[in-house]
Parts: sequence; C-alpha cells; structure tokens
Amino acid sequence: MTSTFSYEDLEVLRNRTFDEIAVGDRASIERTLTTADIQLFAAMSGDINPQHIDPEFAASTRFHGVIAHGMWGGALISAVLGTRLPGPGTIYLSQTLKFHAPVRVGDVLTVTVTVASKERAQHRLNLDCVCVNQDGKTVISGEAAVIAPAERIERPRGTLPQVRIALQHGDDLVRLLQYVRPLGRLKMAVVYPCDAVSLSAALDAHAAGLIEPVLVGPRARLAAVAQQSDLSIDHFSVHDVPDTRTAAVRGVELALKGEVDALMKGSLHTDELMAAVVASPLRTGRRMSHCFLMQSPAYPRPFIITDAAINIAPTLQDKADILRNAVDLAHAFGVARPRVAILAAVETVNPHMPATLDAAALCKMADRGQIGDAIVDGPLAFDNAVSAAAARTKGIVSEVAGSADILVVPDLESGNMLAKQLEYLGGAASAGIVLGARVPIVLTSRADPRESRIASCAVALVAVRRIVQPDAIAAGTVMGSATPSDRGCADAGGAGVAWVRAAAPRIRDAAASRREGGRTHE
Repeated sequence: MTSTFSYEDLEVLRNRTFDEIAVGDRASIERTLTTADIQLFAAMSGDINPQHIDPEFAASTRFHGVIAHGMWGGALISAVLGTRLPGPGTIYLSQTLKFHAPVRVGDVLTVTVTVASKERAQHRLNLDCVCVNQDGKTVISGEAAVIAPAERIERPRGTLPQVRIALQHGDDLVRLLQYVRPLGRLKMAVVYPCDAVSLSAALDAHAAGLIEPVLVGPRARLAAVAQQSDLSIDHFSVHDVPDTRTAAVRGVELALKGEVDALMKGSLHTDELMAAVVASPLRTGRRMSHCFLMQSPAYPRPFIITDAAINIAPTLQDKADILRNAVDLAHAFGVARPRVAILAAVETVNPHMPATLDAAALCKMADRGQIGDAIVDGPLAFDNAVSAAAARTKGIVSEVAGSADILVVPDLESGNMLAKQLEYLGGAASAGIVLGARVPIVLTSRADPRESRIASCAVALVAVRRIVQPDAIAAGTVMGSATPSDRGCADAGGAGVAWVRAAAPRIRDAAASRREGGRTHE
C-alpha cells in the first residue's frame, strides 16, 4: 500500500496506528533543494563547512560545487516518519544512513520509507528509507526503527513560520574590501557632489581605502555642504567650477588628461554627466552600458544584471556590446568563463517577440567568437536562468540554466525593475558602474544606501586595475578591448581636452535632449 497525498492533507495532519500498518506499506514526500535550504540548515545546525556555503571554495573540491549537508536528507526522512508513516505520535528509536551521492541545488528528492517488519510486543516498526533524485539515482539510504502510535491522532495542520535568510550586507562589504585592498587607491573625479549624500559617499570611499577623491564643483557650496554635514574636505583637491554643466566637462577633462582614473556622479542628473562623456573622446567604439553587481540571499553566487540604467531600448548590436562589457567585468572578478543568460519572457524563439530573436542571435555570435570567453544561452526566462529545478521541469538542458553569472535583460525598464525588486523585496545587495568608456563611471541613485555606494567604488577599482591598462588613456584603449578607430581619437596631452572645451556648448543641448527622450538612472 502506498500513502497518497490528498487535498485534505493540506489542512489535516493524521497518523496511522500500529494495527493499521502492514509490512510493505510505504509513504513518500518530494522536495527540491534550494540555496535557502542549505543556508537555513547551516544557520540552524552551525555547520558552516565551506563545501556547503562557499561557492568559490566548493568549486575547487572533488564535488565541483556546493552540495547539501548530508543530514538535510536525514531530516527529510524524519519528516516522512513524523507526518506520514506512521505520523504524529511516532517515537524515533534509531536511524542508520549511507550517503551514496551528493545532492545539489535544484535536485528533486523523492524520500520514501517502507515498512520492513513489525514487532507487536513494543509496537516497533523497522523501515527501509531511501532518497532518490530526479535521475532515479539513490543518494541516501538507511534503516529506521520507531515505536508506532497505538491511538489515532488527527490535528489541524500547523502553519510554519516564515523564515527569511537575510544577507549581512556589512559582511559582504567587508569581504569585497578585503578582495580589492591589494589593488591600492584610484583617483576618482567626483562630479558636483553638492549634497550630503554624494559628498559623504566620496569621503566614505576614501576612508575605506578605495579612492583619492578629486571634488569638482563650486568650492563655496561644497564647503557649505561639508560644514552642514559635519564633514571635512580640507585635505582633498577641489576644482572650483560654477555649475553642473561645467563640472561634467571638467570631470571629463581630468579623465582625458589622465589626472583621474574614474568618474563618479554627484548630485547632478545622470544625463548631464553622460552627455559630457558621450560628447567627448572618452567615448569609444564600444557602446557604454551599466552593470549591476548583485548578491541575493536566494542565489548561491554574485551575479551581474545589465543593462538597467543607460540603454533604454538597445538594438542587437547594442546588446552585443552590453554583453561584452559585462563579460569583461566578470573576468576582472576572476570568473574565467562566465555563464550568460539572455533573458526574455519565454525560453523559445518567437518571431513576434524581438527579445527572443536577439537572444538567439547573441548566442550564435558567441559561438562565432564575437563576444569573448563566456558560455551564452538564450532566450531564457528568468526562472530558468536562476533555477535548475525550473529548467529541468521545462526540459531545458543548458550549462547556463540555474547557474547564470550574468543576466542580460531585454531593455532598461525590465532590467531596472528586476534590479530594484531584488534589492527592495529580495534583500539583495548591489553595486553598479558604467563600462565601455575609457574610464569606469560610478552612477549612484539618490536612494542607494551607503554600503552600495562604497561597493560601487570598489567595483570601479577592480575595473580600472584589471580591465583598463595603466596607460589606457594615453594609448586610447577601450575598457576590455580597443578598435583601430578608437586608438587615435584621444590625445590626453591636449587635443582631446581642447575638443571637450570646444564641445562644451553642445553638452547642455545633448543633456536636455536625453531628458526629453526619457530619463535614465537618477
């Protein structure tokens, strides 16, 4: 006899007495392993073996990735005994377990207990226990001995409390700072930091050992903001300029001269800063794009979302550059061959859905070596990109599905909503920079927390040291790669700067035009 699950079981928990149970009776439950299961088991048990919770370490072991704690499977056997067969009133006597194969995130286990023998004198049952994965492979086996209840018990099924594993964002920031500390500080032009939030962000990044800020803005206003916020800017270089437009031009000028390694947006609007960059030789043959580097408690590794801040409705060629920029950033963080998911609403190519056509084309471009060293797959719906179980249910066989390092979104709106949903509803930590120009650009939102701003500067430091070569400005190389047309367009000694100054009157018009067409990242 096999115990089956009915709708009534959703509301009522009932047992089976010793006399009602026969040899050969069995009961099963099914459970899909998630990252949250592993994290919760580690938190509950105190078993923080890096094999279970550290993806980087786990990748170097014989298992080549994170696996579940062995006793997680043992706990599932206990759940069957305590809730299904015999059920409430059962007393555990003993349990043996043998572990035959690892259990990985996304694996679906069917946990079955079968009555092997009965001992009437003590109402004792001996049961064979087995956990089988979705491929029919036995991963755990064992034997249990229990005392079965003598009386019927029927109770309303209790509701489990909601347990949320929250990332300690401070700890994540500490680990990131430890990772980048050997790279030294970089000089960063902080463009128009004329409010407490943007000015304190620059000073926080300096205190963290990441940057030497060069403040660009009206000196008197900067001093007033510093005084009101109890901050000191006495020891920092200040370029005194009257307004946001001039500040944006001066920041670009400093980058072209090689006096700074990166730019950071202050309290001016993104369009004003980006208009100055686009109208200058900082622009390259590659499309500029924004990368969110995120860490979510529901996903076992950091990942990149792109582009959620710059390109409103990117074309196929734009998406190719967006993808290249993200791959460069993944390489900079030591991911030798990142897994890239090209997102769409569905995982099949549909001629009426342009995002699926672009995804298919990008995959073929990757096959032809036009993207870089990465594994690219798409179209993939979001669930398939991040959940191996979802992909398996839909019959998707992919090296990327369930383990994506980079998520390329169809357009800015979908990407921005995804990133903010993960941050505000999913507890994700984030950092973000713009790549594709000759220097990285830190774009922070007014709502970003302090940790996010510091982390963004840390990401920029990695980009400068590991994507941009030390002589990038003088040589005219692109972040990540260079094209012949780019190599001669910026003379850091004078011609490029003169070009920016000549272009300055057009920058205000460019910024206004971009705002009329729809704002991007604020």
